Amino acid sequence: MTLPAPPTSDDDVPRWIADLGLPGLVDVHVHFLPERVLDKVWAYFDQARTHYGMDWPIQYRTPEPERVATLEKIGVLRFAPLVYPHKPGMAAWLTEWAAEFAAATPAAVRTATLYAEPGVEGYLGAAVEGGARAVKVHVQVGSFDPRDPLLDGAWGLLAEAGVPVIVHCGHGPIPGEHTGLDVFGEVLARHPRLTAVLAHAGMPDFHAALELVHRYENVHLDTTMVGTPYAEAFAPLPSDWPARLAEIPGRVVLGSDFPNIPYPYAEQLRAIADWAAADDRLGETFLRSVLHDTGTRLLSL
Repeated sequence: MTLPAPPTSDDDVPRWIADLGLPGLVDVHVHFLPERVLDKVWAYFDQARTHYGMDWPIQYRTPEPERVATLEKIGVLRFAPLVYPHKPGMAAWLTEWAAEFAAATPAAVRTATLYAEPGVEGYLGAAVEGGARAVKVHVQVGSFDPRDPLLDGAWGLLAEAGVPVIVHCGHGPIPGEHTGLDVFGEVLARHPRLTAVLAHAGMPDFHAALELVHRYENVHLDTTMVGTPYAEAFAPLPSDWPARLAEIPGRVVLGSDFPNIPYPYAEQLRAIADWAAADDRLGETFLRSVLHDTGTRLLSL
């Protein structure tokens, strides 16, 4: 079967979605943050050459209402606005902000975050009880050990509730003190029923990420930045990537990192389309799963 032509631009994405027979995209990895926090994040990316050795121009550096409208125009039906703390005492406040943002933004689902600190089970449990559908954990930015005993109850709570955690635990774009798929693998060994989405497919440790997907039935990969020309320059995919994805149906989900990406949203979609075209076992079934169905399931839409 001939696949629909991949989108040539953001404006062309709705055509592609319609050609695939989908009502829209479900993106589990989007960032919205309080303005003063987002300003600091963008300032960090402005110095990316210092941090990462390469420029990282923010593609969608616009006011919040315009960013929400941009996602709608592209064809994003629902999205998870992810927040993350970089120090103790911040996660509860960000989780409250995320709840308020979701309540005011129809396309957004309620999310939460956590930090390795006393009281984490309290605010996380309240968020889950209140309807949070995803939790963001950023090991690199938070600089905490996901194996910290303070988090054991939190991981158990999420495993029991079936709420997915989108966890940035790989070494990309630069290693952190507690990053590594082996480190988070120890968390999964203690909580094997945890529903986890390995952000950026564990970049650059793609093989290790795939091993965790095979080992634990509730582990998934998100597509965030994976396979785009920008990321291929510093974290190239293995040559057998499409074949490896064909072995894990239903375990790959759309993530974009909007708005903090240094290229148009459509570039991520073209990368996904290339994988689908590269292996006969993928095709439209894979595209519909990644772009809509798996995200719908994970976010309980």
